[in-house]
Amino acid sequence: MLYIINLGLMLLLSCSGGNDDSSTIEEPKEIIPKNLVLTIDLSGKDASNPNGDGSGLITCTALATNAVSFGFKIGSNAEVTSANGFFNYTFTTEGTNDYIITVFAYSSTGNAISDFKKATVFVAKKDPQLIWSDEFNTDGAPDTSKWGYDIGTGDNGWGNGEKQYYTNRTDNVKVENGVLKITAKKENYQGSEYTSARLLTKGKFEFTYGRVEVRAKLPSGSGTWPAIWMLGANIDNVGWPACGEIDIMEHWGYNPAIISSATHTPSCSGGCANTKVGETTINDYATAFHIYSLEWIENELNFIIDGNIKYTYKPTEKNSSTWPYTAPQFLILNVAMGGSWFSIDPNFIESVMEIDYIKVYQ
Repeated sequence: MLYIINLGLMLLLSCSGGNDDSSTIEEPKEIIPKNLVLTIDLSGKDASNPNGDGSGLITCTALATNAVSFGFKIGSNAEVTSANGFFNYTFTTEGTNDYIITVFAYSSTGNAISDFKKATVFVAKKDPQLIWSDEFNTDGAPDTSKWGYDIGTGDNGWGNGEKQYYTNRTDNVKVENGVLKITAKKENYQGSEYTSARLLTKGKFEFTYGRVEVRAKLPSGSGTWPAIWMLGANIDNVGWPACGEIDIMEHWGYNPAIISSATHTPSCSGGCANTKVGETTINDYATAFHIYSLEWIENELNFIIDGNIKYTYKPTEKNSSTWPYTAPQFLILNVAMGGSWFSIDPNFIESVMEIDYIKVYQ
């Protein structure tokens, strides 16, 4: 019994000594920032320009007691860290829009406080800049720094049962007198009864968003199928129609004077119920030049002929199925012959699509 009591006393003394040592350890104190002030200055703001000078530039300044760094967020964008409390940002969406700017003040112990303000910012409409063009001013073969070719018959007639063999011969494609000429011909060649050409900028020029303008005169004859169009540059990785297709202009010779504009996406890649395409009547399509254009912006595609919008594609719900148009695309010019759903006039000999110029603006 005595042994047990003494052992207990020894344990008590041992624990007591431990408590004396630990009494010198203090928990770190949290440092809380306070007095956070956010100031937002709009570039060029004055009495005449209350929402800025149209550049879209804002300068944010944050001050706070006990703060060693700051973070800034524009709307739902990712937070940007600033050591000195200064942050510049340029808005690009045209027009006058409201934005929420949030600031966070951080202390040396990682504690933070936040505040936010609304900014109304005006961004002026900017004149588009020409970023790529071909005006076909040099006779001979097309510029190889800008254009490549699809050669042959493709898979199942390029997926459409087309009857032509595509070549890069001057018989089928050349620049002459300031225009590009793509000639579809009836001739026996490499096992096909027709020849033509298909030019593309894949791997040479690809872009995201902008305005495309093509001044063209179309071929005629039942069986011809000229097209000015675009495909996603990621087609080799994701396939069609996941890459997205934009048909700026298509014309079928069996349906004279009707010009079509359309899109192909995973949600609809042709012949979809309740899906509209743009159709415009142009009676002199084969005897006069017209300007076929596309305006491609972040939320819609506008198809334009001679300066007038003829069709707009703007899905209500945008996802990879309905809106694959967030990645670069390349340009294609071609004249096909026939397809799995239409035949060729047996009296057809040849016809030409002429391109005066093609320009891309951003």
